[in-house]
Amino acid sequence: MEINDLTPAETRVWRAFATGSAVDFRAADDEDPADGGTWGPERTVRAAVLRALLLGGPREDGEVAALSLAGARVTGPLELQSATVDHPVRLRHCHFDDAPRLHAARLRELNLSESVLPGLISHAVRVDGVLRLTRARFGGMVRLGGAEITGSLYLESTQIHAPDTEGPVLQLNQAVLGADLWAPGLRAAGEMRLNGARVAGTVNLTDAVLGRPGGTALQAETLAAEADVLMRHADVRGRLELRGARIPGRLDLSHARLANPGGTALRASSCVIGELWLRQGPVVEGALNLRRAQVDVLFVEPEVVPAWVQLNDLTYTSLVPHEPAERRLPMLEKGDSYLPFIYEQLTAAYRRIGDDDAARLVQLAKQRRRRRTLPWYGRVWGHLQDVTVGYGFRPLRAGGWLLSLLALGSLAYGLHHPPPLKPQEAPDFNAVFYTLDLLLPVISFGQESAFSPAGWYQTLSYVLIITGWILATTVLTGLTRTVSRQ
Repeated sequence: MEINDLTPAETRVWRAFATGSAVDFRAADDEDPADGGTWGPERTVRAAVLRALLLGGPREDGEVAALSLAGARVTGPLELQSATVDHPVRLRHCHFDDAPRLHAARLRELNLSESVLPGLISHAVRVDGVLRLTRARFGGMVRLGGAEITGSLYLESTQIHAPDTEGPVLQLNQAVLGADLWAPGLRAAGEMRLNGARVAGTVNLTDAVLGRPGGTALQAETLAAEADVLMRHADVRGRLELRGARIPGRLDLSHARLANPGGTALRASSCVIGELWLRQGPVVEGALNLRRAQVDVLFVEPEVVPAWVQLNDLTYTSLVPHEPAERRLPMLEKGDSYLPFIYEQLTAAYRRIGDDDAARLVQLAKQRRRRRTLPWYGRVWGHLQDVTVGYGFRPLRAGGWLLSLLALGSLAYGLHHPPPLKPQEAPDFNAVFYTLDLLLPVISFGQESAFSPAGWYQTLSYVLIITGWILATTVLTGLTRTVSRQ
């Protein structure tokens, strides 16, 4: 392309390129690039001119050539498919009539911050530096699937609104980032896809608004982030899909709103996560799926937990904040079936911090939940165990029953002494010790063997012997558990 073929605006850009000088066509710092369709030829640059510059523009010895342009209207598609561009590309505050096409290109640096574009086609692009789309506004799909960026990808306050787009509006599947995905305040009206992406740093989606009601707002299956995934104060309308993700740091959903009524709001099944924070936000609208996940620290507040929770094979080392068992147990009741494992996990978490009383309550709740799965005779026996001894986790209750039976037997046999077997050899009858002889399976006071009740009193003695065996064993077990803890 000859310089004689250029407009005055293009000539200015052409001459500045050789020295890397910035060209700024803006009349004011606060003007809106969305109005760029009305800008005249004095600030209009053809995309073909920019392409010619990047692929074979002028050079000056001792200078670093760069395309640095602000406040321009770029007409025509910027076609750089499979091209290698060794110069920084900075097109800030610009208005693009057509979506740039950078498929499989190799760039040194790309900055489209504060610009307005109808889309971006740059899958499999390689950027040997950073890619900045800060506060850019897109009216169509942003395709960065398979991109390789040695630095960070910046999407702070970027807006993507593509109502006519089929499929994800932001594609980052299989992308590889050498640093961070920095996108606080991102607004995406449609699906954001991060399947299989590899991020060497942090994924920051703090204050992001991701909306695809009834569908998947963030698809991030098998995402691998080497640090944290931050979604504090995020507003996610639709499914948050993180199945198989690997996050050694923190998945922080503090203050976040997760809403997918009638479906799954958060699916983090089969994940490996250092810390999962779900706190200080509204109740999750939709199901919470943590099946088969492995979490070191599970920071979940009971107030945030939704009505439907799937915890099959979820493992965690510690559960914070420390809450009484009565506040944690409802979460275990929100699944679709009885799962002994989830009760064992909660029991282990309480025992690790030395709260044995809470651990016993969880075990008691486990037995009660199991009882509902039994046939009627099993449920009857379970109710009897629960009322009498609390399934062995309420030994003091067993002691109370022993005292009650002692009082009953003492009264009954005190009013009607059983006849002695050998009157000449029998000791004086004592109703209290005779009842103790019936109740206590090991200790003998010589009363039971010396007297023989008849009729109803004999039946009462059999009942006392059987219940005494059960209750005394329960009390002994409870005392043994207490001594072993100390």
